[in-house]
Amino acid sequence: MLQIAYIRENKEEVIKRLAKKNLDATTLIELVVDLDEKRRATQVELDTIKAESNKLSKDIGELMKSGEKAKAEILKEKSVQLRDKDKELTEVLNAYANQLQEELYKLPNLPAEIVPEGKTPEENLNVFQEGDIPKLFDGALPHWELAKKYDLIDFELGVKITGAGFPVYKGKGAKLQRALITYFLDKNTEAGYQEYQVPHLVNEASGFGTGQLPDKEGQMYFVGEDNLYLIPTAEVPVTNIFRDVLLNESDLPVCCTGYTPCFRREAGSYGAHVRGLNRLHQFDKVEIVRIEHPEKSYEALDGMVEHVKTILQELKLPYRILRLCGGDMSFASALTYDFEVYSTAQERWLEISSVSNFETFQANRLKLRFKDKEGKNQLAHTLNGSSLALPRVLAGILENYQTPEGIVVPEVLRPYTGFDIIN
Repeated sequence: MLQIAYIRENKEEVIKRLAKKNLDATTLIELVVDLDEKRRATQVELDTIKAESNKLSKDIGELMKSGEKAKAEILKEKSVQLRDKDKELTEVLNAYANQLQEELYKLPNLPAEIVPEGKTPEENLNVFQEGDIPKLFDGALPHWELAKKYDLIDFELGVKITGAGFPVYKGKGAKLQRALITYFLDKNTEAGYQEYQVPHLVNEASGFGTGQLPDKEGQMYFVGEDNLYLIPTAEVPVTNIFRDVLLNESDLPVCCTGYTPCFRREAGSYGAHVRGLNRLHQFDKVEIVRIEHPEKSYEALDGMVEHVKTILQELKLPYRILRLCGGDMSFASALTYDFEVYSTAQERWLEISSVSNFETFQANRLKLRFKDKEGKNQLAHTLNGSSLALPRVLAGILENYQTPEGIVVPEVLRPYTGFDIIN
């Protein structure tokens, strides 16, 4: 959430920067500033009333001690009037504060200066590319056909049990999936990230804390009876570990990793581009989350990008890194790098990771602060990244490693799978 003091002091700049995310925020910013002015004016009036009421209480006490009860009774009547006014103003103040909070929740994060202009994914900036795209043999198949041929994933069985977008992994397919999860977690913990196992459902406060609510409410599965949401990513429960927490500067950075299934409704997703593992309602992902000092968060973001690069280098998958343009960025992000792996059989790039810096946007919602060396409380910066999302990584391995004899397992995964080839 943007800080109201910053909006108030930099109104035109905020409107200009949000325009990079293809949002005309003029009306909303004007409303927010107006509500804040009314809230502050009401607070001043209320403080004046309280001060006058406190003075009256002292005066009444002194008059009663001196035996001037008649004068004291007159002041008591005035004191009752002030208490009524106090109650009225408190209700008005709370109404302004609540409305202001609701409107602030609607504002996305400001994009960083280096975010490129653009409205569509085609305008994202390719900043790095590595790995040779393999040339497949005649008769090579897309991953959904390979999954069927080698009995690795049963999409139809998932439809029977639940519905489309809920695949069933079988045999070596299940073991390869488990190998990837363990490998990703091992890489992350070796890099200094502490592993967490977290709930797969979160409350409303957690959704608001990381910015999924109210922005992505329609894309989240909701358990109405208990007012809980199935998580769209481990970022939500892991980051909310630190909601309402005051850290010491010496505690930073805080580095976390965790594996969870992820649940996304993906409403309106149809067509050939969502076949197989390309887009699912339930999928597995390993996440990394960092809590950083504001002065070091962009250095940390670069380090997270390098970390994900090492994993893809070890998997020997062709990949590229995109700096997202304003129009393709998430609601909460200030700067995002997307990793995409090349699907040789499909002849297109598939997103497998997003690595983002949220600056103070999430921390302000979470009330996540740290005490600096001078003893002053400051908002921390939060960052997160996929390390990695499994479905499209698995799709890339199946397609890029296929041979006429079977699917070769990447060398780095063989200690985890116990087999070298799927045939």
